[in-house]
Formats: sequence, C-alpha cells, structure tokens
Amino acid sequence: MLEKLSQMLTRKERQSIDENTVRDREALPAHIAVIMDGNGRWAKQRSLPRIAGHRAGMKTVKEIVKAADEIGIKILTLYAFSTENWKRPRDEVDFLMKLPQEFISTELDELIERNVCIRMVGSKEELPSFTRDALEKAERKTINNTGLKLNFALNYGGRNEIVRAISEISQRVKEGGLEPEEITESLIAQHLYTREFPDPDLLIRTSGEIRLSNFMLWQMAYTELWFTDVLWPDFSKADFYQAIADYQGRARRYGSV
Repeated sequence: MLEKLSQMLTRKERQSIDENTVRDREALPAHIAVIMDGNGRWAKQRSLPRIAGHRAGMKTVKEIVKAADEIGIKILTLYAFSTENWKRPRDEVDFLMKLPQEFISTELDELIERNVCIRMVGSKEELPSFTRDALEKAERKTINNTGLKLNFALNYGGRNEIVRAISEISQRVKEGGLEPEEITESLIAQHLYTREFPDPDLLIRTSGEIRLSNFMLWQMAYTELWFTDVLWPDFSKADFYQAIADYQGRARRYGSV
C-alpha cells in the first residue's frame, strides 16, 4: 500500500515526530535514495520565482543530511538534477548548476568534520566547469572519510546509465575480452555509477508524485517505495524518521513467501 503521510497527519502532528519514532536502530535501511520534488510548486504557492524554491530546498538538504548522519544511515543518494532537467528554462538550469558550488562552499567544512564522504552519481561531461570543479573538490577532500556516504545524482538518468553500461560491456565483447554468456546481472551492476554501493533499501519521494522519474531503474528492483504529499522544502526530520519507521514495519521478501 502506497503511503501518503501528509494525508494522514497534520503539520503539527508531523513536527511532534522525532527520531524515537524509528523503532529498531539495528534494522535501519543501509541506503536511502530521495527524489527531492516540489521546489517549484512550493515557490508558486508563495508567489515566488522557482529559484526561491530551489534555495529553500537546499536548506532541507542540509537538514536531512544531518538527520541521516545522526541516526546512522550509511548511504544517502539525493536526486539533484536529471538528464531531462536540461529542458527547463535556461535561467533555472543556470541557477541549479550553481547550487552544488554554493552548497559545497558553505557546508564542506562541517561535512568533513562529520566524516561524510561525498560522491557524484551521473555524467560529468555535460556539466559546467565550475559545477564539475566544485564536486571534484568535495570528492577529493572527503575521499578518505568513513562515515555517511552522500551521493548527489547530478545529470543522472536511469536509462542512460543502463545504455552506458551495455555499451561498455559490448565493447569488451567486441575486443574479445568477454564472452556473451559471461554477461550477468552482477557484471552489469559493476558498470553502473553505483557499482561501489548496495542497491537502495528505501526510496523517498516528496510532493505527491508517484513515479520513479528515470531514477535508479536497475537498482530499485526490490527497493521499498515511500511517497508523501509534502513538498521538498517543507520535508522535515520528522518526515524522514516516519519514512524509516514505516520501512521498518514492512516485510521484505524479495519474491519469496
């Protein structure tokens, strides 16, 4: 059953939820993926430009990263910019490309202090140099950190990722280094952007949309999905804890009985 927390709880009730809602600290989802949706609608509701919503959303990123780190989540992957988002108005795209630079310039020292390791998931080639440089700086300065793995999915598309993996594998077959019958699910996974991480245990999507939007299509074969009507700038630690608690109440059978 798809859960929409905001339809069941008022904002005041949601704010009363704390990390004690998470019932079993030994059964946390190791990898949480988040589709951060609703920045534009949040701004529209307030008669503000869309970029104001994205700036407000960045504050939520800071809060949720801290919550994930404090509760003991091992991997957090945030869908920041899809391959389809290039179709948006130029001024909005330009602003979104500057956000990683701003986030890293203001938050990197604290993230290093928290032992967070930052990675980018996606294709760097099409990114502006200042965006790419900021991300590479963050990756370089946190590469040896052993705490929360914080992945920013930027210029990322699930179908594109699979095509890229198949192309790499096909080249190996063409060069004679691999036989077609040696192609397995495990081999394909080794050619994905996420090859160093386990598949997400839990996907959170905000804003009321109930779809994956081309996000981690291969990796989410058995991911638990959790949806809420709450717009991303309004998404709080309480919502985050509730998603984890609901996840812990589900039975994951992976096709068995």
